[in-house]
Amino acid sequence: MKDYLYELQQRSKTPSQTYFKHTVYGLRFLLKTEGLAYDHLHLPAIKRDKQLPVILSREEIWRMLQTATLLKHKILIGLLYGCGLRCMEVRNLRLKDLDFDRKLVHIVQSKGNKDRYVPLSAHLVRGIKKYISAEHPADWLFNGQPNGRSGGDFDSRYSQRGVQWVVTSIARQAGIIKEVHTHMLRHSYATHLLEDGVNIITVQKLLGHANIENTMVYLHVCQTPDQLPHSPLDKVFALCSRTGK
Repeated sequence: MKDYLYELQQRSKTPSQTYFKHTVYGLRFLLKTEGLAYDHLHLPAIKRDKQLPVILSREEIWRMLQTATLLKHKILIGLLYGCGLRCMEVRNLRLKDLDFDRKLVHIVQSKGNKDRYVPLSAHLVRGIKKYISAEHPADWLFNGQPNGRSGGDFDSRYSQRGVQWVVTSIARQAGIIKEVHTHMLRHSYATHLLEDGVNIITVQKLLGHANIENTMVYLHVCQTPDQLPHSPLDKVFALCSRTGK
């Protein structure tokens, strides 16, 4: 296996780094399914690219909410951003997970098999109640496609592809030129909380991060009032305008 991986990187037409990564990931999955430890094959470590997350502005979030015509889509975007949910988490929401009186959402057995509670906006509470009254979901908050029979019941949750399509298509309709995806709404949630003065430990708990290092990446993109960066060009224009130059 190690010779094979070495050969991948030494060929004249070297495959992309992404192909190499997925080859290693595939071998790891094989070891997992066979009940073997990862060091059984001594697979190479894959370094993560050190890229900062792309953030949507509050104005862009508002444009997406205003652009969405279906109430279901407004609620979906509102939960992804307003609660910082992962795609899997919003798909797994059940009616029993919503506590309207305490304005909380119970995220059950998410990544790392952990539960957590996330504050629910009063605006979302009103919207979700209206959505439930109109759509009458029985179990999952967001139902999937009918089961195929004529007039059949909805027997599944919203698909991952469906959630992703809603986010990307509405962002495009809203005129946002960034390549918007579902996790970008979660990135924006964390960044905006830090900008609002919420301490990083609280943000870590709200996101469900096991390690604080995963949360600290948002410190590189948030703009707190006391550390708001500026361009020196602004001072040049201000100085010249005062002197009449």
